[in-house]
Amino acid sequence: MGLYEKILNHKVKISVIGLGYVGMPIAVAFAKKANVIGYDVNNEKIALYQKGIDPTKEVGDEIIKNTTVEFTSDELKLREAKFHIVAVPTPVNTDHTPDLRCVEAASRTVGRNLTKGSIVVYESTVYPGVTEEICIPILEKESAMKSGVDFKVGYSPERINPGDKEHRLETIIKVVSGMDEESLDTIAKVYALVVSAGVYKAESIKVAEAAKVIENSQRDINIAFMNELSIIFNKMNIDTNAVLKAAGTKWNFLKFSPGLVGGHCIGVDPYYLTYKAEKLGYHSQIILAGRRINDDMGKYVVDNLVKELIKADVSVKAARVAILGFTFKENCPDTRNTKVIDIVNALKEYSIIPVIADPTADIAEAKHEYGIEFENVDNIRNMDAVIIAVSHNEFLQLKKEDIEKMFKQVSNQNKVLIDIKAILNKDEFQQAGYRYWRL
Repeated sequence: MGLYEKILNHKVKISVIGLGYVGMPIAVAFAKKANVIGYDVNNEKIALYQKGIDPTKEVGDEIIKNTTVEFTSDELKLREAKFHIVAVPTPVNTDHTPDLRCVEAASRTVGRNLTKGSIVVYESTVYPGVTEEICIPILEKESAMKSGVDFKVGYSPERINPGDKEHRLETIIKVVSGMDEESLDTIAKVYALVVSAGVYKAESIKVAEAAKVIENSQRDINIAFMNELSIIFNKMNIDTNAVLKAAGTKWNFLKFSPGLVGGHCIGVDPYYLTYKAEKLGYHSQIILAGRRINDDMGKYVVDNLVKELIKADVSVKAARVAILGFTFKENCPDTRNTKVIDIVNALKEYSIIPVIADPTADIAEAKHEYGIEFENVDNIRNMDAVIIAVSHNEFLQLKKEDIEKMFKQVSNQNKVLIDIKAILNKDEFQQAGYRYWRL
């Protein structure tokens, strides 16, 4: 009986290492078909899962309460599994170089508890070569075993889109790869248990690693183009959104929008690719140009806010500005690598007072990562300006009278409204006399 059959017959277990926005849904999905151990070093997170609480809001409390996943922070439990999935974060350092500490630590943990005949599959986003050149040597050292002989390794890039209820693990084609034909076949069969959209067998681990980083690099470049267009059209006094609607009537026009680009994928993956390229002597031109544009958008928004405050005859120093939304994307509690913090920091450089509200964000995480405390949206009053930074569903429901309550009781021409995501009716606010601006 092969490993796949043993998993199918509940003879051996699957483990998922890293139970965040990616790992937890994977563990829950596999638990419907197999015995699953969900491991994370964060004891507080494990305690929440054990209580039936989903802090990521990816699958919901009810599903966590009823799942058969064995949540644990005891690494020795990993010895009960033969198929290990590593789904830990791979962020970048402050100098934009890859930070592989989590994936290296996870490799050491798995290596210490690896048994013969196991398969280790990495899902963390990395540059081509990391799995074979960095992770496998760690596994071999910690386990005192030989890859390809005592255990096998593969790579299957995560494609989960946090906060997206339509594009889920089960509905997105899964790219899989293995170090040889045998491991590739087993990995493909195991993932096919839960991915109804099917699997695609990449010809090598490096091909699978490269596919992941270019998926998000492509999106980053396209959004950077939109952001650059926004800057250009702003100087021409042309509404970018109106231009994109007109251009979008052509069948092959790619429908991207300007905005803040943060998170763990689009705002990070391009740096992994360009880092490896530079190690090989090639200096990126297009990819890094796009990154520079996107990284500067927070400051660009604040510069235009200041211009609008001056036009509105509002003193810039000590102006009170509400920021609606702090997470890196809509309808997701994750605040890590959010670009809204760039807006907050830029406002402080002008001695502007930011008041931040986000009913979706992880409160504890925002406090720990940024020292940010949120205000209740209903309590926001006496503002000189309002910035809608994230298009959470709660903000999509805001009416004109809801926005009006947030401002000081002054003439509308002295009110500045910055609508980054273009979710409001521009004409309604401009006709009312507001100083309305959007990307």
